[in-house]
Amino acid sequence: MTERALQGLGVSAGIRTGKAFVYAPVRLTDVEKKKTQDVDTEVERLREAKSACQAELQVLIEKAQRTLGEEKAVILKGQISFLQDPTFYPPMEKLIVSEQWTAESAIHQVVTQVASLFESMKNEYMRERAADVRDVGNRMFAQLCERKGTQLSDIGEPVILVADDLTPSDTVQLDKNLVLGFVTRIGGKTSHTAILANSLGIAAILGLGDGIDQIRHGDELLIDGSTGNCILSPSAPTKESYHALMQRDEAEKAELLAYVDRDAVTKDGFRVELAANIGTVEESASLISQGAEAVGLYRTEFLFMGQSQMPDEETQYKAYRQVAEAMKGRPVVIRTLDIGGDKELPYLDLPKEMNPFLGYRAIRLCLDRKELLITQLRAILRAGVHGDVKIMFPMISGMEEWRQAKEIYDQTREQLSQEGIPYADSVELGIMIEIPSAALLASRFAKEVDFFSIGTNDLVQYTVAVDRMNEKVAYLYDYFHPAVIRLIKTVIDASKAVGKWSGMCGSMAGDPIAAPLLLGLGLHEWSMAASSLSKVKKVITDLNRSDCAALVERILEMDTAAEVREALLAFKP
Repeated sequence: MTERALQGLGVSAGIRTGKAFVYAPVRLTDVEKKKTQDVDTEVERLREAKSACQAELQVLIEKAQRTLGEEKAVILKGQISFLQDPTFYPPMEKLIVSEQWTAESAIHQVVTQVASLFESMKNEYMRERAADVRDVGNRMFAQLCERKGTQLSDIGEPVILVADDLTPSDTVQLDKNLVLGFVTRIGGKTSHTAILANSLGIAAILGLGDGIDQIRHGDELLIDGSTGNCILSPSAPTKESYHALMQRDEAEKAELLAYVDRDAVTKDGFRVELAANIGTVEESASLISQGAEAVGLYRTEFLFMGQSQMPDEETQYKAYRQVAEAMKGRPVVIRTLDIGGDKELPYLDLPKEMNPFLGYRAIRLCLDRKELLITQLRAILRAGVHGDVKIMFPMISGMEEWRQAKEIYDQTREQLSQEGIPYADSVELGIMIEIPSAALLASRFAKEVDFFSIGTNDLVQYTVAVDRMNEKVAYLYDYFHPAVIRLIKTVIDASKAVGKWSGMCGSMAGDPIAAPLLLGLGLHEWSMAASSLSKVKKVITDLNRSDCAALVERILEMDTAAEVREALLAFKP
């Protein structure tokens, strides 16, 4: 068979080759609407299917808790909540009784309606919930069918899994020893499948579209989860080429192991702190072994997402405490709830906005709904007894917001004190610099806050007025833009002037190419994906800070991002 190249969305890195296993379970799309003469029997069949579905999901939840942790298990708990939702299961029984439909037909009708409702929503995260609805419906439907289709349990050798879609409960069942990677027809970066794929460390390509129809059971595949390349029936030269890439990657990984336990110190003695960004409690368990000196950004919104209701103080306290204890006294910067924009919580009933990234989000939301912030601050302060916890407020645009947040923090401390509840008495408070107005006021903020953390992802977006998710203008999104560099310098200089520290938790911190620039600017703390720690540490230890400072002087005279990038690539210390 001739080699064919297919393109999807790479969501979990890794290069894998193997035989395709086409996963084809029975789906609700196979249903034909039928009537019944025996309503009572159909109602009983439906109830039994619901009960069996709940039992099956409970088993998967317990497995997820053991292998992935509580925060991933809530994805499946959310599916059980659908079975208990008055707008989901009761209408199925009603259709059987009033319309005399079969149980299969009733499931199909309701699931289609509810999933379509989610798919019509503007927010991508909410649209992805349609997959959860269909997953529950398919599971109920499978309980009623004799024909089961191709099941995951049929996998008996290492394969690359190919499917129209992989539901969260499918992904939880994957055996990493047998599933080398997977490819799906649909899916996005915010889907549960993508989140779970990264947690499992399985190479994954989503959104292959109609190209997936070219793949047959048993075909040889080569997938590159970092680029989204899927090659069907790869030729010998192609396999050889990718084999060389795999060998290079393995050699690089082996070399980087030597840097895990080393300090990030330049040749001339300038030391920086390398930290990791995390979104879940489970990620903190292995950070120290990967070389992280701290958690520079704990994105707490992931604790709130995928749930049917707001996590209470005790739930939050346990999560924050677990991270603090996992870091064994090393710093943990916890960002307060950063919701809004592209991240929604259905139970908050947030208003629809024309420009959500410029609207009611993050600290703006929390200052308006103070009970959210107070509950979170109480949980963080209590967890601070068990480690070195710091608090960071996101989306600060002016002094008024910072002072309001600080006032609520002070009131929360007093509240805990009056109640006799143990809490961390001395917690550093910082702000995230992601809006140009905050960067320009850095010298004023530096007199009152304990630290800054520069969020380059949004800072670039707001500085150059570019939606980083818009492919039409993505070429303009560049953290080497001279205006962005000047804002970063302003922030770092302001903190140094009063003896305080600045960190960076945006993607720029994890880019080895940017290392000489950030060293030259004097950035104290760099926070990034854990997988980037050793790469960046290696670059830092090979540089002289004095050389980098001289490079920065030249860069500050440049006019374009292209000039800056070229200078960094050409830099030879």
